[in-house]
Amino acid sequence: MTRVYNFSAGPACLPEWVLKKAQEEMLDAHGSGMSVMEMSHRSSEFQEILDTCKARLRRLMNIPDDYEILFCQGGGTMQFSMVPLNLLKHSADIINTGQWTKKAIMEHKKLGKTQVIASSAEDNFTHIPKIKQEDLTPDSDYVYICENNTIYGTKYKELPPHEGKLLVADLSSCILSERTDVSKYDLIFAGAQKNMGPAGVTVVIIKKDLIGHAKENIPSLLDYKTYADNDSMYNTPPCYAIYMVGLVLQWLEEEIGGLEEMEKLTRKRASLLYDYIDQSKLYSNPVAKEDRSYTNIPFVTGDAELDKKFVKEANEAGLVNLKGHRTVGGMRASLYNAMPMEGVYALIDFMKKFEKENLA
Repeated sequence: MTRVYNFSAGPACLPEWVLKKAQEEMLDAHGSGMSVMEMSHRSSEFQEILDTCKARLRRLMNIPDDYEILFCQGGGTMQFSMVPLNLLKHSADIINTGQWTKKAIMEHKKLGKTQVIASSAEDNFTHIPKIKQEDLTPDSDYVYICENNTIYGTKYKELPPHEGKLLVADLSSCILSERTDVSKYDLIFAGAQKNMGPAGVTVVIIKKDLIGHAKENIPSLLDYKTYADNDSMYNTPPCYAIYMVGLVLQWLEEEIGGLEEMEKLTRKRASLLYDYIDQSKLYSNPVAKEDRSYTNIPFVTGDAELDKKFVKEANEAGLVNLKGHRTVGGMRASLYNAMPMEGVYALIDFMKKFEKENLA
């Protein structure tokens, strides 16, 4: 069979190197005579997989020693509750930039005082709202952002002011696509299924001194301390997903050459597609140029029926999952780490052909 170019926003494509490595080790991982899916999470074999995965992530992202790496379940959505249960004492300031902050706001409001200090909802989330230090609530514990917005295609290029506050960031759709100064954040979380691996595990990077202050009487699996005290193995963790994340990290480190090189690829992929869209007479991108995402690029023709035709014909050409989110319409190309440059060239070639055939 011929593999397609998968532009899905998540679960997303995985590097072929990773898939082939997993295939090779499916029946016998690390000389154990069994698959990772069969291993006890208490075994020395899995402990090595876990330790290696954490060590690679710490090296790649240059994570300081005073941060803990946790592997949680429940996706990014579970973090919408875990963050306030562990960090919210007085109130939280949230900047609303789309679907995922809207859901975080909903969960926060169930658990404590929450302020939406800025929003781009009135412009259908086509830009990142800018705030000043004085916009922050005096008694807020933290500022919460979604750094890259999968659906609307926006990206923080500069972090918001947050002097005297913790900074909590959802990096699900941009983690590992560029260099990140972890020391500027107090808590980072990311669902794996976009840039890190398959669905099933969520990575949390948290300052150690923030652990152990959860609200009283919360369930054990919603307390970061439970994960920190038990090396993320209080219960059976998503072993195979963690193994796959480890392979993605190995690919990034050994095949790509680290995050500096991946950042170059990320920028190049995005620039190629944006440059074509901007000069096109058929397609347009609605996002403010200074806030455009490098990994999620929505575009439209301006004609809903033509958009449907585009998606259908692109799918037939092996360019799949290009349909835009229902709240935006049109098309969306997600250019995550595993998207080969050939996929971007193939998409642009198809767009040129479609434009020539359908431009009135």
